[in-house]
Order: sequence, then structure tokens, then C-alpha cells
Amino acid sequence: MSQLPDPIREGIQRGWKVLGGAMGPVPEKIVCDVAIIGSGAGAGISAELLAKAGLQVLIIEEGPLKSSHDFHQKESEAYPSLYQESAARKTEDKAISILQGRCVGGSTTVNWTSSFRTPAATLQFWQERFALSGYTAQALAPYFAQAEQRLNITPWPVAPNVNNELLRRGAAQLGIATAAISRNVKGCWSLGSCGLGCPTNAKQSMLVTTIPAALDLGARLLTETRAEHFEWSNGQVRALVCRSVAPNGALAKAGRAQSAIKVVARHYVLAGGAINSPAVLLRSGAPDPHGRLGARTFLHPVLMSSSVFAQKVEAWNGAPQSVYTDHFLDTQAIDGPMGYKLEAPPLHPMIFAATVPGLGQRQHELLKTFPHNHTLLALLRDGFHDEAPGGQVRLRGDGSAVLDYPLTDYVMEGGRRALLSMMEIQFAAGARQVLPLHEMAEPYTSWAQAREAVKALPMKPRLVKIMSAHVMGGCGLAGSAQWGVTRPDGVHWQLDNLSIHDGSLFPTSIGANPQLSIYGAVNRLAQGLAKRLTGRDVALA
Repeated sequence: MSQLPDPIREGIQRGWKVLGGAMGPVPEKIVCDVAIIGSGAGAGISAELLAKAGLQVLIIEEGPLKSSHDFHQKESEAYPSLYQESAARKTEDKAISILQGRCVGGSTTVNWTSSFRTPAATLQFWQERFALSGYTAQALAPYFAQAEQRLNITPWPVAPNVNNELLRRGAAQLGIATAAISRNVKGCWSLGSCGLGCPTNAKQSMLVTTIPAALDLGARLLTETRAEHFEWSNGQVRALVCRSVAPNGALAKAGRAQSAIKVVARHYVLAGGAINSPAVLLRSGAPDPHGRLGARTFLHPVLMSSSVFAQKVEAWNGAPQSVYTDHFLDTQAIDGPMGYKLEAPPLHPMIFAATVPGLGQRQHELLKTFPHNHTLLALLRDGFHDEAPGGQVRLRGDGSAVLDYPLTDYVMEGGRRALLSMMEIQFAAGARQVLPLHEMAEPYTSWAQAREAVKALPMKPRLVKIMSAHVMGGCGLAGSAQWGVTRPDGVHWQLDNLSIHDGSLFPTSIGANPQLSIYGAVNRLAQGLAKRLTGRDVALA
């Protein structure tokens, strides 16, 4: 793979303007037209469009700039260098593990490529509850279509690997419909290591698409540079204060790196991701007259069921997620008992060992089954019920962000039903044993045995294994300042030259993997912003 083209190294050789970390020191003051905080899904789309409009764009990324030459399909390298808190970020009570990217390209560099348009039921809820009358499937459709074309998002045309085929097979036995997942890939080698950075540049992440396009148009990129807070007055952001950080996120110690970096822009785009974007505003003491900032931050709490088959599954091989079912969303009223989406995740040794329950000999026996293991996950659709209010982003004493996310009985009962659904599908697919990931569960060898056992399990935080790779909300859109942080056009309700362009915009969880929802929504918002700032019409290529 070392002979493959590397668009990042090639761009740097062409003269891209990149500073920070190994790329060189950052000046103490930078002036630009638009400063974009972050480089993930929302930031990348915004950067390309605003640069196309002829604006001087500055992209500010806390994480390092890595490229395909740095991606060796090794968990031991990827998690510390590409993820928030070395892939160990957790909610305040440690009940939920949260996977988020921390590198150029953000989570798009390390996600599993699953791409879904925002479900119509979700949009309808936003229209009714948050006065977002313009957020209809019809209005968003052209912006989704542009993003899908730009990022080569199409249903995966290849037969599913064994891991995904078992989901399809078990669901079919029960009369449950499944469908193919769309993926943002081009020339995919089906290596299965999408979460560790794509070594072939097949994944059409922001790292190899929109960020390079913006840099080719003259945008500047600061890496290993943390946005700390805004300076603002009279309804306007006056400056953004940043600091240089080491690759691991610690403040840089040497020389000028300790000095504050001040960015002065005509307009600011906050796109650091849910958790980090609200945190920047909290550190800034941003206006929050209705107490909405950081509130209604949502995950898709993910529960999992692990099973063992006689045949080898080798869930680390092939396209990571290519089959799904929305049966347990479509058959559930959106504001009724919690619905969930089922998918078959890839498995890699470190994540598997850190997720499965048990210690010592018990865990050893489970790890021995790794090549034969098949796991299903359920994405719980949170935020549509009074007993699912989500979480609150807060600041620790050192100013770093943490998410407080109470798991209500309503959410946990949704989790119980999800475990039952996943186990039934796995037994229907021919599993020899099934283990729901719960500290008090045992491996079960029949559906009847498993059903009765799980019905009796206490569904409590830290007993149930829960994780999430999807964080949404905290700077929610709304048609009124009383209901949200951000106007329907993406501009902060109280700060006129600040837009928010990332997953923190969403008033609820999406109910599906959110990257395409961010691409589509931000595509529209960024085109509108470019028009307001320059009078020019731009679109994704």
C-alpha cells in the first residue's frame, strides 16, 4: 500500500497552507474572512463551499493531520492518534463509552461509512415540536443528492460479508425486512478497517475530499490547535482565542506555543462536533437566555448482543456495515416506546475485549471464540419522548467538556427490548450460543432460555454495556430562541456572525447513522451563508 497515491502528502508538496504541530508554528494573530472550528463532516462541507465563494477560509483542528501512509490497520496506533481521549471518552458517570474522531477529517476519517438520509419521521417531529417548517424531506432532497454525488454515497453493491449476511439471514427467518446500507466509498478494497483510518483512500471522508478541495482553493489549515473561547460583545464575536496542543491534546509546552493565538474573522463557523461545540460556547460565556446551551445533547445509546456460530464469521473482514433493519423503528410510534435500528458492526480485538463482560477465565473463554463471533448492535432512537431528554454538556474544572447523560427507565426498557430482538435474530440465523452484553448475563444456548433470562435482568447503568459513536444536539436548531441555540439558517440566535454547522444542531437524535444528515443539512446552510457573505451561488461539485 506504500505505493498508493497520498493526496495529503501531494497537497503539501503543492504548497498547501498548513501550520501547527510538525507543520510549523502558528502566528499569534491571524485575520481571515471565515474561521471554521473543526474539520469533520460539517466543517469540511462548509470549508469547500465557502472557499468556492472566494472567501479567505481558515480551518482550525485540534487533532493531528494524518494520511493514508499513517494508517496501518492497527488499533494500538489508531485509537490514541485519531480519537477523542484515545477512544476512551465516557459520559460523566462512566456508563457510556463514546467514540468520536479527533484528527483532520474528524469522525469521517474513522467512521464505518454508513450513510442514511434523515428519516422523514424525524424531520416531521422537528417541524411539529421545534417550528422547523423548512426542514422537510422535499426541501432537503437536492442537498442530500449533491452530497451523495460529491462523496460517492451509493448502496453497497457487493454481497455482504458473513457478519452482515447473518443479520439478513436471521431477520429473513423471522419475516423481518432488511436493506443494503449506502456507503461513501470509491474503489473500496473491503479491508474492514474503516474505523482505523482508510489506508487506500477509498473512504470519501473529509480528509480526502472537501478539506483538500478547500486547501487547493487557498484555504489555510491549523492542526494541533485548540479553539478555547470566543471574545464577544454587543451580539458579535470579536475574536477566537486558540492554543497550540501536543498530538495527545495536552497544551504545548515549548516557547511561543504557550502563547494564545487570536483569530479575527468576519464570520465564524463552529463545527467541532456535539460535546466540543457546546463546550467552546460554554467556555466563552456565550449568551444563553433560555438555558438551552449544552442541553438536549443526544446519543444513540448502543446495546449489543454477542453470539457464537459453528462457522467462522471473521467479523473484521469485508465492508464493516452493509445490511440493516429499521423494522423496530417503522413498527414503533416515534413518541411511543423507544425504537431502535439494528446493524452488524465489525469486530477488532481491542474493542471486542474492552466491550464484552467478564474477567479472567470467563473472558478468556469468550475471547477464544473471536473468529466465530457475531455481534449485533441496536441504535436507540433517543429524544422523542418526555422521558428521553438526553444529556447536558458541562465543563470540568479545567475547562474540558464532559457529557452528563442520565439513562432513564424508559431508555433502559428500550434497551431490554433491543437485546431480545437481537438475540432472537441471532438464534434464528443459527447461533450456537448468544450472550447479551450485560455484566449479569450468561451465554445462553436457546432462544427460550435467553428470553426468560433477559426479561429478568436488571437494566441499570454500568451493568449493561452501552456505547455510542453518534453525538447530536447541544446547540439545537429551533424556530424560536426559546426552544434552541441556533436559528433555522444555522446562525446563533444571539451572536449574529456565528454559525453552527455540525451534528450539535439536531434537536433530537437522528434515528440513523448521522453523517449524511450532517452533510445534507450543512450543505444547505453553508450555501446560504456563502450567498449572504458574498452574493455568490455555490454548490458541491
